[in-house]
Amino acid sequence: MSQATKRKHVVKEVLGDFVTPTENQQIVKVTGSRGNNLHETVTAQGQIFLVSMPTKFRKNIWIKRGDYVIVDPIEEGEKVKAEISSILYKDHIDYLQKHHLWPEGFTKENKPNREDHGEENEDDEDEKDTSGDSEDDEADLFVNTNRCTYQYSESEDDEDSEDEE
Repeated sequence: MSQATKRKHVVKEVLGDFVTPTENQQIVKVTGSRGNNLHETVTAQGQIFLVSMPTKFRKNIWIKRGDYVIVDPIEEGEKVKAEISSILYKDHIDYLQKHHLWPEGFTKENKPNREDHGEENEDDEDEKDTSGDSEDDEADLFVNTNRCTYQYSESEDDEDSEDEE
């Protein structure tokens, strides 16, 4: 099987299949990468340990801090205590929450309380409205640091000399 075909099947499996954790598997949150295909994770109860990424996912699927994964425990592991069996995306998480399989410790993190943030959002919108009043303000424009910057200035002396001619 070619590399492209393998990648296609792995991506299709990860994105398409809705996996539910078995008795010995658990859902954990990735808190950081430790290199060499090792990732630091935290459980819903707050236990922190390392997990390894299997070779089928390497260079095919990328995970980052804040992602959720299903892991299989490794019995003989001292530092690395589990191996990633599945990566959970938003639709997978919604599916697990709908079937009441999502850990209670992660429920608070996924659904922000809108009542607490409602007042802050209104204040932020007011600030955005006042800052957008001046159209000539170019301070918020993107500056490409890979290009030379030129200072263009229109002086009043140039306008006066043109009027005299």
